[in-house]
Amino acid sequence: MERKIGIVGAGVSGLLACKYILSKGFHPIVFESQSSIGGVWTKALETTKLQTPKPFYQFSDFAWPLSVTEYFPDKHVVLDYIEAYAKHFHLLNHIKFNTKVAGIEYEGFQDEEIQSWSLWGGTGEPFSSRGKWKLIVEDLNTLSTEIYQVDFVIFCVGRFSGLPNIPEFPPNKGPEAFHGKVIHSMEYAAMDDEKAAEFIKGKRVIVVGFQKSALDIAMECCAANGVENPCTVLYRTAHWHLPDYFKRGFSLAYMYFNRFSELMVHKPGEGFLLGLLATILTPLRWAYSKFVESDIKRKFHLAKHGMIPTHSFLHELSSCLTSTVPEKFYDKVEGGEIKLKKAPSFSFCDNGVMVEDETAPIEAEVVILATGFKGEKKLKDMFVSQTFQNFIAGSPDTATPLYRECIQPRIPQLAVIGYSESNANLYTSEIRCRWLAELLDGTFKLPSIEEMEKDVRKWDEYLKQYSGGYYRRKCIGALHVWYNDQLCKDMGWNPRRKKGLFAEFFEPYGPLDYVPS
Repeated sequence: MERKIGIVGAGVSGLLACKYILSKGFHPIVFESQSSIGGVWTKALETTKLQTPKPFYQFSDFAWPLSVTEYFPDKHVVLDYIEAYAKHFHLLNHIKFNTKVAGIEYEGFQDEEIQSWSLWGGTGEPFSSRGKWKLIVEDLNTLSTEIYQVDFVIFCVGRFSGLPNIPEFPPNKGPEAFHGKVIHSMEYAAMDDEKAAEFIKGKRVIVVGFQKSALDIAMECCAANGVENPCTVLYRTAHWHLPDYFKRGFSLAYMYFNRFSELMVHKPGEGFLLGLLATILTPLRWAYSKFVESDIKRKFHLAKHGMIPTHSFLHELSSCLTSTVPEKFYDKVEGGEIKLKKAPSFSFCDNGVMVEDETAPIEAEVVILATGFKGEKKLKDMFVSQTFQNFIAGSPDTATPLYRECIQPRIPQLAVIGYSESNANLYTSEIRCRWLAELLDGTFKLPSIEEMEKDVRKWDEYLKQYSGGYYRRKCIGALHVWYNDQLCKDMGWNPRRKKGLFAEFFEPYGPLDYVPS
């Protein structure tokens, strides 16, 4: 009997899941709430460009067109590439557009029985003759609801869409106190170009946040208003944003995306010798980080602007917080078109915002909150069962508990792809989807729930050591190769993908290294 696999989301991860599930003879049904594929790329700002160098953001079996020569293509070029991939592998016929999965419910076993299992799904198998998932699906065109029953569910909903993160404020000091307009960056990105330009034109705008969306919005405000109405960027923490991926003519990939660089980092599940080596190489790890930091400080004159972060670049990379700064961003700061203001906390008043320890407000007509999304809550709310909600959320002092960043050990017949980040998300999602396809096809089995949870705790300890307060973001940023090694070993592949010892240790690993031999 043909197994039905429900895939939630038709972004990059959903398309990859669909492609590799098809390759194993399963029947995928992809539910996409939008009218097109592409996920976050369909909601990106007009000025958004790829953050990962093109060679690290490509499908292993579908090259970029030769006509794309930019190292960081813009969103339209990226979307064209993703759409070409979907058409080439005939994925569109498997997608139900304008359908929203409102909730999922596991049928066939009681909670008490599930909680007693020592193996994933009770047997360690990805499928069950008793257990099925019921998907409650809303048709956004007809507003009708339909029930689907599937043998396995793959969540590909990502972290950066859907449920905006709105800061909490004391009573009468939130957006309701402000006489201007307050929106989240998600709402701004949803506007067409003409409407977005009209929304900010001739207005004093405050952008809250200092990640990629905040920087891009600030640049769009500059283009609309210039120095006459400078854009104020409120930030809580300075970050090591990159001017590009080349440090003094040397690619950053050679410093952080190869096997040698990972010898300097303590790894989950490492043995005594690797642990000792990581300790011995600590001074070199520090020197690597300082080299990159000095280059960023020099190029952006961070000392002059009071923007030198208090944490290391390795911390930034390990937290998946790195992004490239829009071209001429700091030139706009120098010219007075953008004002940077550190604000550990702020509140609203009738004519703007009040920053902690300041006596006068920053006046504005528009405030745009580029404050991220509630990815954890979005994932949790997909489940009808409170038990499964608790399983996927984990404890308050740990990151979302996913074995191999894909499987919650106590939730049967379900995987999550694209939630845990990397510094090259397409590349990472692809190898995860291949791993999952092999798991569903019976190539290997998962260890016991106890062993998987032990492995999850080790990765959690790594995240806390290298990511600090950002550990809940779930990121494999500084351990791409080590992480991929674990997946390769599970699938029975040789994890050493390069030809020759020098290449194996010192050349960057990328998508093309995992093309099946």
